Amino acid sequence: MNQSKKIFRMVFLAMMVAIGVVISPILRVEGMCPTAHLINIVCAVLMGPWYALLCATLIGIIRMSTMGIPPLALTGAVFGAFLSGVLYRASKGKLICAVIGEVVGTGIIGAIVSYPVMTLLVHREGLSWLFYVPSFLCGTLIGGSVAFIFLRQLARAGMLPRFQRMLSDRSFEEGSSPLSNAIAIAALGVIGYLIIKILTGMVFQTAGPLWNWAAWGMIAIFVVMALVYYLLYAQRKGAEAGE
Repeated sequence: MNQSKKIFRMVFLAMMVAIGVVISPILRVEGMCPTAHLINIVCAVLMGPWYALLCATLIGIIRMSTMGIPPLALTGAVFGAFLSGVLYRASKGKLICAVIGEVVGTGIIGAIVSYPVMTLLVHREGLSWLFYVPSFLCGTLIGGSVAFIFLRQLARAGMLPRFQRMLSDRSFEEGSSPLSNAIAIAALGVIGYLIIKILTGMVFQTAGPLWNWAAWGMIAIFVVMALVYYLLYAQRKGAEAGE
């Protein structure tokens, strides 16, 4: 690797760490930080598992030392960041595998590890092994959906493999497909659902039947949009084949 590429990689890593620290308060409650998972997946896809692990570790340390965040800043990030990069490369460049790695690594492994850490180090009482699983999964689904849509658009524009060649030792070509685009549209509904649930249940404490229907309605709207998009594309391809 030439010197300029090494410098560019270090600058990009520093930029990702800085962005991760700055945007971490967005939609954050204890046990859930969606933007951290966004940064994890983007870094894992562009730079690989080891740099993603380093990025997550640095962000966690800075957040703990400057913002008073508990050790959840580390346990809720490092496992998902590394596993996201591992599964992405093992699948030879499937973005959905990067998201799955983050969900499993953080939402399950990180959440379970957080229990003994918070109990023994922070002396938090009233916890159980699965206490953090719901909030961690919620955060990973929000951040993972945003990362998937963002990286999908980069891939669609042909920019993703170019960035990978600039930042890592390998690149993957993943073209945009109607099915993947439909999944990305449906993912917006999941994001909307989780945001409504967070705002009404955890922030404003205004949860009720109306808001519950609104949250499910958000999913239904975007799922219908995704289905319509996919069917229209299939119909157009069928018409083109019949000409």
